[in-house]
Amino acid sequence: MNEPWIARIDHFVLTVRSLEATCGFYQRVLGMTRVDTPDRPTTLAFGQQKINVHEIGHTFDPKATTPTSGAGDFCLITDRPLAGLRAHLEACGVVVELGPVPRNGAQGQMMSLYFRDPDGNLVEVSEYSKDGDRRG
Repeated sequence: MNEPWIARIDHFVLTVRSLEATCGFYQRVLGMTRVDTPDRPTTLAFGQQKINVHEIGHTFDPKATTPTSGAGDFCLITDRPLAGLRAHLEACGVVVELGPVPRNGAQGQMMSLYFRDPDGNLVEVSEYSKDGDRRG
């Protein structure tokens, strides 16, 4: 078996209609940190990862062939209870579309909540069990 060339995800890019609305949402709802650097994409930092945010009409090269707002569908992992996140989302006025529901993630069984950001991107936040056995 060949060893994988990839160790982890560093960042991904979201193309959005409004930089302010998107950054405000992820800061307020998920506690991410906004980082603005001249002549670079705005980023939303969390843990050892980040989301680069490109506003329509103000993208950076190279980029996807057809950058489109609302086409994102991704999963983020939390180490906090989903019940608390669900209550926080509801307090923030965010509609939970589904969950918690069981899913099979990269490290095994997990529970997931699904909601959308201001552009309609599907955000999944998942929690692995605390028992340490993440393979399943």
